Amino acid sequence: MKDMRTLIGLFLFGCCMFVSLDMVQCATSIKTRPNIVFLMADDHAAHAISAYGSVINKTPNLDRLAQEGMRFDRCFAVNSICTPSRATILTGKYSHINGVPVFNRFDGSQPTVAKHLQASGYYTGMIGKWHLGSDPTGFDQWTVLPGQGAYFNPDFLVPAGRKKIEGYATDIITDLAIDFLKNRPKDQPFFLMCHHKAPHRPWEPDAKHKAMFAGRNIPEPATLRDDYSTRSDALHENRQRVFEDLTRSDLKLLPPAGTTGPALNEWLNVKPTEVEIVENGQKKTLRGEELNRWKYQRYMQDYLACIQSVDDNVGRLLDWLDANGLSENTIVIYTSDQGFFLGDHGLYDKRFMYEPSIKMPFLVRWPGVIKPGSVQKSLAINPDFAPTFLEASGLAVPKDMQGRSLLPLLKGQQPPNWRTSFYYRYYHDPGNHNTRVHYGVRTDTHKLIYYWKKDQWELFDLQADPHELRNLYNDPQQKPTIEKLKVELARLRKELNEEDKFADQLPADGVDGPFPDKKRIAPTTL
Repeated sequence: MKDMRTLIGLFLFGCCMFVSLDMVQCATSIKTRPNIVFLMADDHAAHAISAYGSVINKTPNLDRLAQEGMRFDRCFAVNSICTPSRATILTGKYSHINGVPVFNRFDGSQPTVAKHLQASGYYTGMIGKWHLGSDPTGFDQWTVLPGQGAYFNPDFLVPAGRKKIEGYATDIITDLAIDFLKNRPKDQPFFLMCHHKAPHRPWEPDAKHKAMFAGRNIPEPATLRDDYSTRSDALHENRQRVFEDLTRSDLKLLPPAGTTGPALNEWLNVKPTEVEIVENGQKKTLRGEELNRWKYQRYMQDYLACIQSVDDNVGRLLDWLDANGLSENTIVIYTSDQGFFLGDHGLYDKRFMYEPSIKMPFLVRWPGVIKPGSVQKSLAINPDFAPTFLEASGLAVPKDMQGRSLLPLLKGQQPPNWRTSFYYRYYHDPGNHNTRVHYGVRTDTHKLIYYWKKDQWELFDLQADPHELRNLYNDPQQKPTIEKLKVELARLRKELNEEDKFADQLPADGVDGPFPDKKRIAPTTL
C-alpha cells in the first residue's frame, strides 16, 4: 500500500510538473511569437515608392522599411481589383474559391487568417478600409470605413453602429491604429490590419500635402502616349485613359456658381476636351496636346500628395512602435491591394494583367530574421500573405490555402521547388472602364494573356520588352514558346481547381494552337 501511495504521489507530481512546464512554454510562446502589423494602401503603385526607384516622388518612411527589412521586387495580385484582392489576402485563396471575383459580398463565416490567429491567442484588429460588404469577423476590435469611405470627416462602422470622426482619413486611420496598440491586452501578441483609403480615386489630398505638389512638374512615363499597336482590341476599347477619360471631378475643376443637385453631378462627370485655367494672372484655354499634358500633371499631383500623407503616417506608426519598445518583436508589412497605372500605357486605374497594374509593393521588416536592406526577386503572389502570417506565428498552414508561406524567402533561403509561374484572372466584363475579362500566365521571362470574349491573345517577352509594347503572339517564331505557356496555363488552372461557377469558356482546340485542358465550361453571366 505504501508503495502504491508512493507511485500515485510520483504520478501526481509528474502531472503537476508537466502542466507547469506546459504553462511556462505557453507563456513563453506568447512572449516570443511575433506581433504582426499589416499596412495596406489602396491603389499604391510600386513605382511611386522611392525604394522601388521612383522618379516622381520620395517616400522616406517606406524606404526605411526597405532599408531595415526586405523589398520584394516581384510580388503580384492574382486579380487586380480592390475587393477581390482583400478577400484573397484574408483567405489565402483565389477568387473562384473565396467567392469574391468582383465586388461580391464576402462570406465572413469562412476561415480567414484573422480567425486562425485569434484562435491561437493573438489579439486581432482591423482598422480602415474594409470594402468587403459584410462585417469583419475574426477581429477582437474593428473600425472600418463604409464602402469606399470618404477622405474628409469620414463615417466609420463599428460593432455598435456608425460614427463620424472629424479630420483626414489617413491621419484618422493611423490614430485609430495607434489607439488599438495602446489599449491592447499586454499579455497577448497582436495582429493588426491597418488599411488606408488613399490613394484611391478621387485622389483628394489634405491641404498640407496638396501644397507640396501644387505646380510641381511630374516626369511623364515613357509609355504615356502608347498607340497600342500590335495589342488586342481589349486595350483599344478600354475607357481608363488619362487624356480621354478623366472627368471634371477627377481634375478638380470648379463648377459654375449655383450649380447643384443632378445638374452638378452631370457637370462633374463630363470628360472635358478643353479647360480654362489662369496662368500668370491671365485666363488661358487648354486644348489638344497642351490639355493632355495638363491632365497628366493634375492627376499625378493629387495622387502623389495622397501618397505623401500615407508615407508620413507610416513613419508616425513606426516611430510609435520604436518609442514603446515593440519594434524588435513586430513584423511590419507595407503593401497595396494591387498596382496602379500612373499614365503607363496612357492609363490610370488597374485591372489589366500588365505589370504596373498587377505588381504590388511588398516591404517587410522583421528584426533578427530578415537581413536589413535585402531584396527578394522570387515570384510572390497575394495568396501567399495569409500562409506567411500563420507560419511566422508558429501555426500550420491549412491545406486548402492556395498560397505558400514566404517565410523561407524572408529568411534569405531559396526553396528548390519555388514557383516559376503564376495564374492571373480578371472577371468584370465590361464593368468599370470597359475592361474585358481575361486570364493568363506569367513566368520569370514571359507573359501570355487570353481575352476569351474577344478570342484574342497577347504574348510578351518581359526580358526583351519590359514595358509590354510588342505583342508577339502572331510571330511564327514564337510558336514553341506559346505552346509551352499554354501547357503551363492549363496546368495552373487544373492545380487551382479553376472549374467554377464564375468561368466562361476556354478557347477551342485547333483555333490557334493546342490547349491541353480538354474540359469545357459552359458560359455563364456574372
